[in-house]
Amino acid sequence: MHVFDLGCIAYQRAFEIQLRAQTMVIEGGDDMLLLLEHPPTVTLGRNAGQENLPPNLQALWGAPVDVVHSTRGGNITCHFPGQMVAYPIINLKKRTGGVRAYVHDVEEAAIRALRHFGVAANRRPGFPGVWTTGGKIASLGIAVHRYATLHGLAMNVSKDLSLFNIITPCGLAGVTATSVQREQTGPPAGMDQVKRRFLESFCEVFGQPLPALQGEEDCAALLGSSPNAATANPCGHAACLKDAS
Repeated sequence: MHVFDLGCIAYQRAFEIQLRAQTMVIEGGDDMLLLLEHPPTVTLGRNAGQENLPPNLQALWGAPVDVVHSTRGGNITCHFPGQMVAYPIINLKKRTGGVRAYVHDVEEAAIRALRHFGVAANRRPGFPGVWTTGGKIASLGIAVHRYATLHGLAMNVSKDLSLFNIITPCGLAGVTATSVQREQTGPPAGMDQVKRRFLESFCEVFGQPLPALQGEEDCAALLGSSPNAATANPCGHAACLKDAS
């Protein structure tokens, strides 16, 4: 399995990278895992979401926010610097249990990673994602094409979750978002720590040897494009240029 840390890049650019990776996996290449952050972005899933998007989003936020209609399942969610996004591109033909088992295992990887930071998390039947007593800490939405997965999981790391206050997360009234740093009692975990721990947990759950965490240029080389074309598309958001705090 190849694992790449792509830093902070725009949602649409990350989707283009996923599509290239998915094509390689469908054609018999190794599975991949992309770890990254997005600039402030609101995404609407295949199932719905527009009804939970305020018409004056930009004014409420006070800064630019990308709004994207996504091909993933689910309703509305948001992304921002300080949230770890994991996009596994996995060939489900190599696994048992189909989509249901895959979703369970991605959630399990997040639950184990959170446990390392002293955060007790679990599932809620009928509601994909990962939850704590303080609220929803990770959202999950996927798509599958020719047995290869797309999209994935978004885990809140930093304390600043203000973008969630503007939307109705997942289209569920009354849902409160929480994060690793809000749930921790010890020193706050940084983004790099969370990425590495999630990678370790993901490999444990999926029965994969722990690979090296590669960067943008490595991803570009594998996908057969220049870094500027394939990966490196910095969002320019100041918070993406430093570790989450």
